[in-house]
Amino acid sequence: MELSVTNSPFNQEQSEKLNQVFATLTNEQKIWLSGYLSASVVQGGQASAPVVEQSTAVSSEPKFKKRDITVLFGSETGNAQGLAETLESKLKEKSFNVNLACMEDFKTKDLKKVEDLFIITATHGEGDPPDNAITFHEFLHSRKAPKLNDVRFSVLALGDESYEFFCQTGKDFDKRLEELGAERIHPRVDCDLDFDEPAEKWMEDILNSIGQVSGQTAEEPVKLEAEDLSATQTYSRSNPYEAEILENINLNGRGSNKEVRHIELSLEGFNDSFEPGDCIGIFPKNDPEIVSELIETLVWDPEEIVPINDSGDTLTLRDALTNHFEITKLTKPIVTKAANIFGNGVLSEKVKKDRWIYGYVEGRDFIDLLNDFPPEDLQPDALHQILRKLPAREYSIASSHQAAPDEVHLTIGAVRYHSHDRDRKGVCSVQFAERLQPGDTVPIYLKKNPNFKFPKTSETPVIMIGPGTGVAPFRSYIQEKEELELTNKAWLFFGEQHFTTDFLYQTEWQGWLKDGVLDKLSVAFSRDSEEKVYVQHRIEENSKEFYQWIQEGAAIYVCGDEKHMAKDVHQSILNVIQKEGHYNEEEAEAFLTELKKERRYQRDIY
Repeated sequence: MELSVTNSPFNQEQSEKLNQVFATLTNEQKIWLSGYLSASVVQGGQASAPVVEQSTAVSSEPKFKKRDITVLFGSETGNAQGLAETLESKLKEKSFNVNLACMEDFKTKDLKKVEDLFIITATHGEGDPPDNAITFHEFLHSRKAPKLNDVRFSVLALGDESYEFFCQTGKDFDKRLEELGAERIHPRVDCDLDFDEPAEKWMEDILNSIGQVSGQTAEEPVKLEAEDLSATQTYSRSNPYEAEILENINLNGRGSNKEVRHIELSLEGFNDSFEPGDCIGIFPKNDPEIVSELIETLVWDPEEIVPINDSGDTLTLRDALTNHFEITKLTKPIVTKAANIFGNGVLSEKVKKDRWIYGYVEGRDFIDLLNDFPPEDLQPDALHQILRKLPAREYSIASSHQAAPDEVHLTIGAVRYHSHDRDRKGVCSVQFAERLQPGDTVPIYLKKNPNFKFPKTSETPVIMIGPGTGVAPFRSYIQEKEELELTNKAWLFFGEQHFTTDFLYQTEWQGWLKDGVLDKLSVAFSRDSEEKVYVQHRIEENSKEFYQWIQEGAAIYVCGDEKHMAKDVHQSILNVIQKEGHYNEEEAEAFLTELKKERRYQRDIY
């Protein structure tokens, strides 16, 4: 292409001269000149010839000093870590020098040396940092944090829109880095449970951004495929495996208030291994009864074709409501979007108050929203602008790959409750309890959990605290321990409502206890005595021995309910440390924090 005054910023004389010069240049000379001009812009016009590498022949491609990149992650269940590792590999493919670290392992004194910083973090509980991000979060928000005027950064935040403090930890880091003088190279991206596409786009954008500002010669824009986010797995979130159900058994006795299903899935041809602590993700379907009720409420044709995203993908209304959209849970964004589209004046006024929204969404679904605030003129093509994608449900694996490599076991408690004059059901758990039989298949993927890993040696005693379905990963570990013939001590704390109907896997635990695979079993059945007794009470009752195990190097694992159990168990462990170690409260906290750093206190709570 010849330059002219119409297709370039040069005048007639400049265009003619440049055309004359370009006509005489070789491709190598053009590449060299391109690098020279880029360098002159970067250095404010004070350019010297770009450095070229020499071997037996002079390289034709200019080399530039690329800024060092630090990728830090805060991860609770492994999602943030997996994405950070993917970003690291992509950056290294582009020849960047990358330092990848978990936030708790990053030396804060090195923060002043950082050039480009990319943070990927989950949010835990009520807007709190994940356990392995707490110390870095506290440091960054303290007076000790240095000025970061020479740092460029971007944040990828993972969360769940159904929580009030959605992606709060990511927002905290983003805001604080800016306050410390760092330059935001790309806007923060907040991801809901279905994080693959926005995470992929964020990586794409920052790779292109740093390529442009680092003076690299122009390349094709970086494109990441969805499977890149799933490391080496053949099957993944974006390419799930259809697993046949082999067994679906109710573990509870007659008369129990609970219904916990023991599920066995075939993994024939899956070709990937798992470890105790890992999870299986399941893509569920909405209950056909709820779908029919919603269609009747909308008064729409179930066979009408509707868009399910902005990309133009479509399904019939019934298929979309069954397989794609989440319809049984409301979030603040859903209610806010509905207010903009429904044309209902009352709803439009109410959403102006956050506190009203968070009170309203509790225990309600999309049918409630439609009935409480009837839309003026809601059209089927607007549905995807309101509802979010039906997220996968993840369950701790309850079996050992060493013991049964061609199958995987899950322990799933059916969720049923009554709220706002209607009976409610858990989407995935009740699908297994009521509608799935042996021979049926479900789409699944394996989710590694690097933050809940058990010792593979006979030297480390293991304390396992898992009431209810939280016992699942401990069944996996004990199976594996037996298979590998590990001789380390193991102690299980298990709790439920009633001994006779709710002692999950009772005969297995008693068999392992008899055979010496399990050394100690402490149980708490809260409804079998006048005063309710829980696992945390058993911990304190065994205070002396519990502390002795810790002194012997034991690792403590907690799995189960976050809101009550995990907090109460944490406090009981602190009480034991205070009492038996003769520490004050602050010293006990520091002791437990050190156990976390040593990977001797790990939690998988939900």
